[in-house]
Order: sequence, then structure tokens, then C-alpha cells
Amino acid sequence: MSLRSPDIGDCDDFHGLLQIPEVTRFSDLPDAPKIAQARRSMKWMCEAYAKGKGCAWIIEDRMSGRVLGAIRFNRIDRHWKWAELGYEIHPSVWGTGLMTEAVKAVTKCGFDHFSLNRIEAWTLPGNTASDRVLEKAGFRYEGTLRQKAWFKDAFHDFRMFGCIAGQSI
Repeated sequence: MSLRSPDIGDCDDFHGLLQIPEVTRFSDLPDAPKIAQARRSMKWMCEAYAKGKGCAWIIEDRMSGRVLGAIRFNRIDRHWKWAELGYEIHPSVWGTGLMTEAVKAVTKCGFDHFSLNRIEAWTLPGNTASDRVLEKAGFRYEGTLRQKAWFKDAFHDFRMFGCIAGQSI
């Protein structure tokens, strides 16, 4: 696995990933989004770092160059020194440890390069695989924010996880 900067040319691969129901099931992304939504998301990922709003990476297979997923800081607050982490990965590599490896690498980058003190992520109840990824990467479950957000025609609880600089990753 390798991490690299996103490119607008990744849009078709990213759109294909988001067409897999299992990928968007526990996400605030729409189920089976249109290509225009994937294009907007990829454009944001390509521009986030330059605009100081976030930072994104494409996860790809080191040997074949196949796009496996994406990981990003959806939000960076440089003043308060925290960021919110989000990610997607292809089901063909679920359970292989690739996402845990990517989360560890991006978390280390957040602490070392961005001088963050806190990185947080949320999961939806029932997404035990993502809970495990975060915990293996050094995040701690901090509690549930009840009915935190409205998407997909329902309110959703957010299971909050946090990682603090200096914790073992």
C-alpha cells in the first residue's frame, strides 16, 4: 500500500468505490452517488491542502497502482490544533490491516507535519470494523454524541474516537 496526493484523474476510480453499498453504508456520503458528487469530492480532496481546509491522500496498491481508497483530514483547525479524519477503502482489502496502516501514517503526519494535538474520527453504531481500525491505530473511544447529524433521511449517533499527540500509535 502507498499513499499519494489525489488527482482529478482519480475521479472515476473513486466514483466506482462509492458505488459499492458496503463502502457508503456507514458514511454520510450518499448511497450510490452520481458522478457529479464524486467529482465534487475529488475536487475538494485535490484542493483541500492548498486552501488550508484539510488534506487528502489516495490509497493505492504499491505493485499495480490500483486505487484502493482514500483517507483525509476532512477538517483541520490550525488554531486549536485538531483535525477530523475520514476514509473509505475497497472491500476486497478489508481485514488486511491496510486501513490501520494508512490511519497510523496519516495520524503521524498530522502530529509531525501539521503540529496537531488531537485527531478525531467518528463511526456510526454497528460499524465495528472501523471501530477496530481506529483502536488499532491508537484512537480511544470517547463516547457517543446522540443524534449528532442528519443525513440519509435520519438522525445518526456518532461514536467519537480521539488520538492525542504523545499517545502511543
